[in-house]
Amino acid sequence: MELVNLLRKHSRRLLFTTPSHSQKTFIFKKLANLYKLDISETDTHNPVDVLKKAEHNAAKIYGVKQTKFLTNGSSSGIITAVLACVNRGDKILLWNNAHPCHKNAAKLAGADIITYDVPEIADWGVPQAVTSDILKPYLLNYKIKAVIITSPTYEGYAANIKEIKDLCTKYNCYLIADEAHGALYPFSNRLPESAVNIADFTVQSLHKTAGGLNPTALIHTNTDLDINKALNLINTTSPSYPLLASVEYNISYLNSARGKKKLNLLIDELENLKKQCPDIRFGGDDITKLLIKYDKLSGEELSQILYEKYNIEDEKTNPVSTLLLCGIGTSSKKIKALHTALNSIVKKY
Repeated sequence: MELVNLLRKHSRRLLFTTPSHSQKTFIFKKLANLYKLDISETDTHNPVDVLKKAEHNAAKIYGVKQTKFLTNGSSSGIITAVLACVNRGDKILLWNNAHPCHKNAAKLAGADIITYDVPEIADWGVPQAVTSDILKPYLLNYKIKAVIITSPTYEGYAANIKEIKDLCTKYNCYLIADEAHGALYPFSNRLPESAVNIADFTVQSLHKTAGGLNPTALIHTNTDLDINKALNLINTTSPSYPLLASVEYNISYLNSARGKKKLNLLIDELENLKKQCPDIRFGGDDITKLLIKYDKLSGEELSQILYEKYNIEDEKTNPVSTLLLCGIGTSSKKIKALHTALNSIVKKY
């Protein structure tokens, strides 16, 4: 654990450096341990050997050419990928309802934006996953330099990454996969296939489902393009080393026998929940994203009842369905409480 060991070493030194709190917690005492580990070693654009080694080890775990740790969320990863492969005046293809960082990245690169639509799944009130059939007309009629897709969708619908990558290869354009909500995928074959080993660039948010701190994330690339140069344009020169160390430890945990056991247990419990709630309908391709509906209630009604009567807050709701996110930190106790609540609602309504 390269970065973790670095912080342990520096916590024993007398540092006459930034940061100005000097590792003392006189402002916010509840974060005492964080202050002790908050050092100013170097910046992420020219990392010292320990950060290089940590990122190199991560790339080996994921089986990619390069992995970079991000401490400004997946948004910074998307912007990095676009800046690395798109030049001013190039055309970039984006989903018109994608996260704002997709268009922001294109604007920063000076690219010409072309957007595509994704149909809604009426029965669930959410967008479907993008398909190669949706993208193909644009690649056929425009000279597209890069395509950004969101997979999985917020609600857990996953695209056929291999098929889309084959299409992009045919038309000589880069594929950037926004896999912010799929950071667990490389660590279980019971979840949708990850884009990590397929797309040219894949961006993942560790904090969304994989147990990471806000706003830790990763960018992976299978190209020879210099993503460090792109990162130089947007990253701070004063990164948080506690956050960087947490990324390293997070990946190590997910790749360990203990982490995989925890993930499998979560999936087992969610599969049992689905079996034990036969009157509740479940949608999506990703079991860790519980997209649910009860035909006797609207999505908003179900959400309101869960919140007001059972103290359960969902992630997102629409007139048809309700979304509850279950990251790797979701406890058995929480799943049991949801099971009790859902069956109680079925009995009452």
